[in-house]
Amino acid sequence: MKVNLMPASEGAAAPTDTIPERSALKEPDTWRLEDIFETPRAWEKGLAETAGDLPRLEALQGRLGRSAATLLEALRLRDDISRRVGALLAYAFMRRDEDTGNTEAQAMADRAVALSVQAGSAASWMAPELLAIDEGRVEAFLDEEELALYRFALSEVFRARPHVLSAAEEALLAGMGEMAQTADNVFSMLTNADIRFPSIRDEGGSEVELSEERFSRFLRSQDRRVRREAFEGILGTYRSYRNTLAASYSGSVKKDLFTARTRKYGSCLEAALDGDAIPTAVYRNTVETVRRRVETLHRYVALRKRTLAVEDLHMYDLYVPLVADMDRSYSYDEALDLVRAGLRPLGDAYGRVLDEGFRNRWIDVHENRGKRSGAYSWGTYGVHPYVLLNYGGTIRDVFTIAHEMGHALHRHYSDSAQPYVYSGHSIFLAEVASTTNEALLLKDMLSRASDRKERLYLLNYSLEQVRTTVFRQTLFAEFELEVHRRAEGGEPLTPQALEELWLELNRAYYGPEAFVDDLISSEWSRIPHFYNAFYVYQYATGYASATYLAERIAGEGGVALDRYLDFLRRGSSAHSIDILRDAGVDMTTPEPLEATIDRFEHHLTEMEALLASGQQKEGESIRE
Repeated sequence: MKVNLMPASEGAAAPTDTIPERSALKEPDTWRLEDIFETPRAWEKGLAETAGDLPRLEALQGRLGRSAATLLEALRLRDDISRRVGALLAYAFMRRDEDTGNTEAQAMADRAVALSVQAGSAASWMAPELLAIDEGRVEAFLDEEELALYRFALSEVFRARPHVLSAAEEALLAGMGEMAQTADNVFSMLTNADIRFPSIRDEGGSEVELSEERFSRFLRSQDRRVRREAFEGILGTYRSYRNTLAASYSGSVKKDLFTARTRKYGSCLEAALDGDAIPTAVYRNTVETVRRRVETLHRYVALRKRTLAVEDLHMYDLYVPLVADMDRSYSYDEALDLVRAGLRPLGDAYGRVLDEGFRNRWIDVHENRGKRSGAYSWGTYGVHPYVLLNYGGTIRDVFTIAHEMGHALHRHYSDSAQPYVYSGHSIFLAEVASTTNEALLLKDMLSRASDRKERLYLLNYSLEQVRTTVFRQTLFAEFELEVHRRAEGGEPLTPQALEELWLELNRAYYGPEAFVDDLISSEWSRIPHFYNAFYVYQYATGYASATYLAERIAGEGGVALDRYLDFLRRGSSAHSIDILRDAGVDMTTPEPLEATIDRFEHHLTEMEALLASGQQKEGESIRE
């Protein structure tokens, strides 16, 4: 079953004392969920009808190999149920996110999730049964015109055959599913429920209890004492649980190793990447290319040290902006105009769809009391996409609009061009369209920025994007690769071994101008993504792909733009690496990452020059 579950939240909540009730919002600034279901009663009817169709799908078990007509019936029914479950989930969760205190919407969301689990169970027999059928017989079925649509989807089922076990063994593995999540669950419960962080004094002297949510804000504080105390409070707490967290992570890695060996993969990396047919060379190339260019990051660290005028640049100094956030506030209409201008290289047709989304209530714009924080894009097949914002008027909010509309239009183009079975797209491609929009907007804003401080702010924004998304995530990826290599070789994953490896990598990536605090050695233990092995490298590859595409679209237009729009339409109708290659980005080569780091170096050079010229002007401080 293909079901689009709730997307991750991005961003942070705003102060609650100024947040209006939802009833106070203007209707044009709210999304129109009636386009999915006209009323809650219509949703209830859809839920009941979908649940009622599950026995029809289960009744087809054991019959797939009888005829092409039976196979087509099963595939169509599976897709129809999956599409309807997706609509039920999207409507319920987005209603809940309008006001998380709405108990009726909470109940709807819970019931939709329960149905999605039932639907997944009702379809779980299909892949094993298909693999039990002679592949030549299925190929003969595919000669039928209507079944030909499923050729690629079924080829993906058969591609997995070397790693599928006997029915009894598969049943045993499936039965271990919940147990396999133990390490992740332990980490989640420990870090979200049991661990208590100390309190520190904020910039105003008030005592504030630390939390993971507050940590990122405190690391951006202009008050160095606040940054240091937050750093020591968070990582010092994690260090006190080092043995438990190392045992938990070691259990997760051992689960990866067990799965890879049981399914006859050559390595944990191969097992993790095979689901979307990503060559392991893409992962290794990412690590090798970024490592080869890491001295560029060392230059940025040195600039940060000079600009902050500190004797030692500690790890808690890496996030404070070198240029203070611009004071200017943008009205929502001004923000939309900036996004329209920035995305003009994507052509008139793209612009018309963008405007349709802006005008026709695809977007839930403003904060209201109880609304989910952050931003996301979601939707369901056959209905326009939706975007949740909590627009606050900052330059970051402007970039968020561009980012989320990139996701939304990716869905729009894919859904419009593809049948349901190929309408989604993989995690490997998920951030490409959104980041392409951000890159085009940044390029346009830099071209217009005449004010020195604004230009410095945008350059710093660009450098931080690359530092945190390309360099930092590749550091994470290298850590995962080495940890799993050691586990495959039978080496124990002790707290000391993990800490020493993390410390060594931070020293290598941040270079001689960084004071790599000993406490940073505990940072690996707070990264939840490590419990989903070999995931984080996709942040780096996605960012590199997007910036590479944006440069070609802006510089060449024409063929480059046509290839990009075709990329948006492809959905999951081919392997992700091939869809991206057809768009003009070959992530099996170093070129996209090299180009991204070249651009980082270019922006760094300009920022160095602007800061140096500013320091010559008596009394001027770019950080004021």
